[in-house]
Amino acid sequence: MTLPLAALLQAVHAAGERVMAIYRGETEVTWKADDSPLTAADLAAHEALVQALARLTPNDPVVSEEAAEATFETRSGWPRYWLIDPLDGTKEFLKQNGEFTLNVALVEAGVPVFGIVHAPALPAGPTTWWGGEEGAFKQVGAGVVEQLRVRALPDPAAEPWVVVGSRSHAAEALEAFCAGLPAHRRTSLGSSLKLCLVAEGSADLYPRLAPTCEWDTAAAQAVVLAAGGEVLEAETLAPLRCTQGESYVNPAFIVCAQRDERWESALRRAL
Repeated sequence: MTLPLAALLQAVHAAGERVMAIYRGETEVTWKADDSPLTAADLAAHEALVQALARLTPNDPVVSEEAAEATFETRSGWPRYWLIDPLDGTKEFLKQNGEFTLNVALVEAGVPVFGIVHAPALPAGPTTWWGGEEGAFKQVGAGVVEQLRVRALPDPAAEPWVVVGSRSHAAEALEAFCAGLPAHRRTSLGSSLKLCLVAEGSADLYPRLAPTCEWDTAAAQAVVLAAGGEVLEAETLAPLRCTQGESYVNPAFIVCAQRDERWESALRRAL
């Protein structure tokens, strides 16, 4: 399937502009049944993205965090579908730290085969990562498009590993995991930006040992895969997949540039 890449990027950027118009003003918050926040920005981005995808790829269904009514039976019968999180990192949006993203993924047979992650409020400027069969890429503003590749895991005696964790969701298991690693340094970040750091070679590991949903991760997972990395279920180290059951909740997982017995052992002890 040939995707209209330029039009898709333009549509995500336009949705990001709608989010930014709200970000700069007063933000009212309501709370969903799972105690997660919902803002006008979530809904504005949802509307813009759903309409754009319906126009650009009318034969492909769309599942959004803000409209996830399709049953597992229905989803598993689709050859492919769009899975979107209109605003990933709503808590970061409300803190106004810029660490939120718009996530758009195309899923085929449970595998995110294409994804766009757009962060419209980073200090460096609006930043977009995307990945698919042509590779993984990053662009800041209207700057040069950079092709991405995960970095080789360094010798920790010479260069500490970089482990990225959640800004808003710490977990005891993460602490136990890091305690079992060789020399490393940690950094915290919001939303799906953490996966993008691994894809671009700025981080080596992202262990996520607390709950997430498929729409939180699928777009950035596609970028990681296109950059040569892996996203693995924490317990089995099998590739993380979408559309595995009625629930959209992911198992615990780890994002890595490459597998290594040292972090695998730490992970087994932490779980």
